Order: sequence, then structure tokens, then C-alpha cells
Amino acid sequence: MSRRDRLKGLFDDTAQELAAANYEEPSSRGSAGPVRTMALTLGRMEEESRAMHEALLSGERIVELDPDLIDSSFVRDRLADQPLDIDDELVQSIAENGQEVPVLVRRHPDDESRYQIAYGHRRLQAIKLLGRKVQAIVRSLDDTDVVIAQGIENSARRNLSYIERAVFALNLELKGFERPVIMKALSTDKTELSKLLSVARAVPAEIVRSVGAAPGIGRRRWMALAQDWNGTTAVRLAKLIGSEKFMAEESDRRFELLVAELAKKEAKPEATEYDWKPKSGGKIAGRIKSAGNSFTIALKTGDAPDFGAYISRRLDELYEAYRAGRLQAGE
Repeated sequence: MSRRDRLKGLFDDTAQELAAANYEEPSSRGSAGPVRTMALTLGRMEEESRAMHEALLSGERIVELDPDLIDSSFVRDRLADQPLDIDDELVQSIAENGQEVPVLVRRHPDDESRYQIAYGHRRLQAIKLLGRKVQAIVRSLDDTDVVIAQGIENSARRNLSYIERAVFALNLELKGFERPVIMKALSTDKTELSKLLSVARAVPAEIVRSVGAAPGIGRRRWMALAQDWNGTTAVRLAKLIGSEKFMAEESDRRFELLVAELAKKEAKPEATEYDWKPKSGGKIAGRIKSAGNSFTIALKTGDAPDFGAYISRRLDELYEAYRAGRLQAGE
């Protein structure tokens, strides 16, 4: 196969993969999120085709590189690596037919002697496994080009889970990318991107890492979890996600266990209530009640108003003394 044909193969394969990855059955309910995403991705395919045609005309050169000199992307899009093995279909195809489609790389921005991959992550893995040199197109790309290429590859492979897309979107935002760039990288629109970001922000990163990619858990269930999340939720789940039994389960099952745990009604602490009188005697008495996050002191009889005002004036002083005592105790 000539260099020109192989380069054309890179572009044709990309377009075909994107078309297959984004096919949806027609729906009579209008343009729901996934349908809008499909339209956006197909529109971007046209842009890619134009760019690919320009690359063909420019006669870009395919070079052979040592795969150990090629680093992964600077922004992570997966919660866990998915290593290939020798029996994988892609590995077998390259072993039998050679590498028919080159990968796309750029010079590493921090090390001129190395490269950074933009497109073709799985092909690179397969070639490393086979111990071969990798055929690559070296192109001058900025960070935006890299994340968009990464998004195109993920669209074609169609195996980023919903939560991985959400985390990828948040990682890009935290690295300073503008919303239009993130939308293009994820083939999504403004509304869907807002939902992805809201989920990634609401559910703490340690919980997401503990659950994993959860490929069978979609947008609705992650959004429901995010909407119910509050400051005490992570505390309730700490024991569960730290257990060996939890981590031994598959990712989807871990999500189910997490939701089931949150569905349980919290046992309310028993309320305590008792009367108080000063040991030295006096014209005052009190009723003290503790129930969950509430603590009440009710004073009565002759000295109650004055003593209550005395305590109120010293609340800041008393609270600072309490905090200092806790710090001293190492709590």
C-alpha cells in the first residue's frame, strides 16, 4: 500500500468509525441529548474530512518511531487503563496484516526527544505488545488540537462511559480549556456539557475512582446521584468503599451497592433530655435536650433571664475555648 493510500486510510477509517459510533435509531421524540450529540459528531466528521484532504494534498510523511518514545496525552480521559492482550482482535490484525493506519503524534512540548500521541492510542498499545516500530504522522499540534483528536478517537471507539466523559470534561475545564473546545472534544452541546460538568463536580473524585468507569450506568442514574449528594453523603459511604468486598465487585455493581447504601434510612441518634440545677443552689433551673445536630438549653425561674444574657455575651469566648481544647487534644 502506498503512503498516499495509507494516509487516505487513516482519514477514511476515522470517518467510518465515527459514523458507526454515532448511529442511533430514529426517534419521534425530537432532538434528545444523544441525538444532538450524533448530529454534532457527524458535522465534525465533515470538518475532519476537509482537514484530511488538505493533509493528503500536502503529502504528509509517515515515519517509523520507537513506541517507547511516545507518551500518552497530557489529560486523562479514562478512570482505569484498559490494556490489550495478545489475543485482542486489533493485535491479531496488526500481527497478520501489519499496521495499515498510522497514529498521529506531536513533538512532546516538554522534551524534544520524545513524542505525545494525539490519535491511535490502542494501535500504539498493540504495536508495543508486538514489539514493533510504529508508523506515525508527526504533526505540529497545540493542546487544543490534541484534546479534540482525543475526543474524536473516543467518539469512534464509543467506549468511554458516562462518568468518564464527565471527568474528562471537568479535567479539560480545570486545565483552562474554553467551553467551545470541550464541546468539540466531546462532540456534545452546551446543555449536555453542563450536565456532565455538574455530575463531575458534585460527586467527589475519590468516590468516582472507587466506583470506576461503570460502563452500564448512564446519564440519568449519575445525575440522580449527583442531585442527592450532600456534605454527609461521603461520610456515610466511607466504610462501604473501603471494604474489600466492595472493591472485589465489578464497576457497575459497585455503583449499585453505593446507591443501595444511600437508600437506607439513617438511624437517628437517640434523643437525650434531662433537668439541671446548680450544685451550689440558686434561683435557676434548666432543661437540657440533645437530639442529633440540635442541642437546646432552656432556663427558667428567677435568675434565668440574667444568667441567659450572661451566657449569650460569652458565647464567642466559650466557643473559642472549646475549639482550643479540641486542637490541644489533637481532634
